[in-house]
Amino acid sequence: MWQLTNGVRFYPWGSRTVIPELLGEPVPADRPHAELWVGAHPDESSVLADGRPLDTAIATDPEALLGAAVVERFGARLPFLMKVLAADTPLSLQAHPTTEQAEAGFAAEEAAGIPHDDPTRTFKDPFHKPELLLALTTFEALCGFRPVEESLHCLAKLQVPELKPTIAALARGGLRAAIPQLLALPGERRTELVSAVATAASRFVAAHDPEFINTYRWAATLAETYPGDPGVVISLMCNHLKLAPGEAVFLPAGNLHAYLAGAGVEVMASSDNVLRGGLTAKHVDLAALIEVLDFTDGRVPVIHPVLGPGGLRYPVPVQDFDLTRVHLDEQSGVLTTRGPQLLFCTEGAAVLASADGELTLEKGRAAFIPAGAPVSAHGPAVLYRATTNLA
Repeated sequence: MWQLTNGVRFYPWGSRTVIPELLGEPVPADRPHAELWVGAHPDESSVLADGRPLDTAIATDPEALLGAAVVERFGARLPFLMKVLAADTPLSLQAHPTTEQAEAGFAAEEAAGIPHDDPTRTFKDPFHKPELLLALTTFEALCGFRPVEESLHCLAKLQVPELKPTIAALARGGLRAAIPQLLALPGERRTELVSAVATAASRFVAAHDPEFINTYRWAATLAETYPGDPGVVISLMCNHLKLAPGEAVFLPAGNLHAYLAGAGVEVMASSDNVLRGGLTAKHVDLAALIEVLDFTDGRVPVIHPVLGPGGLRYPVPVQDFDLTRVHLDEQSGVLTTRGPQLLFCTEGAAVLASADGELTLEKGRAAFIPAGAPVSAHGPAVLYRATTNLA
């Protein structure tokens, strides 16, 4: 059992309170804490007590730490990454590639000699990035495209003349026609369109018209921060999710999404491939984004946990990761799994026991458990456990 020290990412959209309070640290006056990374991603690997990064330790003896099955399937690397994400303001509209798209894009940029830290670099690694977001607080997000007929009604209801070309494209050719058209608009037309949409949306919000009120409210809010950004209009065609604490959503490759507000635990394939589509000042690679986007429309299901080994499990259709919420009482329970584990404590204090002795994980602390290592634990505490989803 290895206790971990974990890195924090600071972005303008982050919260000044959630992660510092979780870590038991003073709340900073002016430094938003956006993401706490727990895992072995080379860009922000967790660190062991002896000062070694976790990814380095795994590379020295991958089969012993990850298990033969994981090494055979994913190579000599931890295939999943856990984060605590805390958003006070919206993140960018974005999507993630499939494995095949990531491999091809990464190879092309490597061949072109684009440095990994170049802001115009699109593919940071050759891996896909499906992810699961489990809400710790009420969490709002845009996720996938709502049914086209509903989007047509949402757009038409605003009665904005500047929206007519978008409505026509959507009615004629669906999302695959409407989204690229919006993203390709020249600057002046973008500004006029977004301004008109924001004004109309604000009017419906002020009138307390209940139909699409959250969608319109967020469109108006986004337009204040990102004037002239076509992502404001695209947001009208996305499903709006409001997760209660304990609910989750799975985001497969190609899913266009944007986290709007709230705190949650994320578990994902260990990758940093993000293709942005709007609501950002960062680089937007339109050609790559259109190539990876899934234009399927429809509802996105909210995931509720099922009882599994060790606690409440959130089932996902990928092998890279598996997430379980573990409620520990004062009685000892078994946490042993076939694959490697990351354990993160969000409440109380968990006492872990193995052949090596005991390790206490207090709130905000994490540990790495090698594959198959016999481990038991008692609390009272709440743990989030990430491991692989190999049969």
